[in-house]
Amino acid sequence: MHVVTHLLIGWTAAEHVVKTRRDRALVTWASVVPDLDGVGLIIDWMGGAFGLSWGYYEQFHRMALHGLPGAILGTALFAALADDKRRAAPWIFVSYHLHLIGDVLGSRGSGPTDFWPLHYLMPVSDALTLHWSGQWPLTSWQNTTLTVVLMAYAMVLAVQRGRSPVGLFSARGDESFVAILRARWANMRGRRQ
Repeated sequence: MHVVTHLLIGWTAAEHVVKTRRDRALVTWASVVPDLDGVGLIIDWMGGAFGLSWGYYEQFHRMALHGLPGAILGTALFAALADDKRRAAPWIFVSYHLHLIGDVLGSRGSGPTDFWPLHYLMPVSDALTLHWSGQWPLTSWQNTTLTVVLMAYAMVLAVQRGRSPVGLFSARGDESFVAILRARWANMRGRRQ
């Protein structure tokens, strides 16, 4: 799935399971952090500018952090930063796995046989590989629909609770975004009456 979809899945989960701003951010970022092993794409792109072809993205993406060892490491690191460690730790682990489930469901490449398996025990072992023959393409209507639904739900929660995913990047930006959404919501409700 696209990184924005992963972020929205994590944020939605965090909104319902932990209480503090910090813990919500940690649960949310746990749903995105597996894609850090895709940094090879940037290295490959930079190498390509100099006529070099390393293939780091293809070699390491979905290998280094897309599995149980990465989930354990990520959970330990993020839980150490949490306000309520006992409550946040299991939800960080779950959020990390929501990313993995999302990739098994909807991260196929552009070709009909371009499946992306998940090597669940990597980089420790390649003994357990997960894949699904019905995997949606990354650009599928299923992924797009899920992203749009999550965006709409985030806006509803922003109006109700006064916070949105924008707060992960800027508290001030979040305040402005929520104020705009609430004003538009009040305006729409006024027109209906």
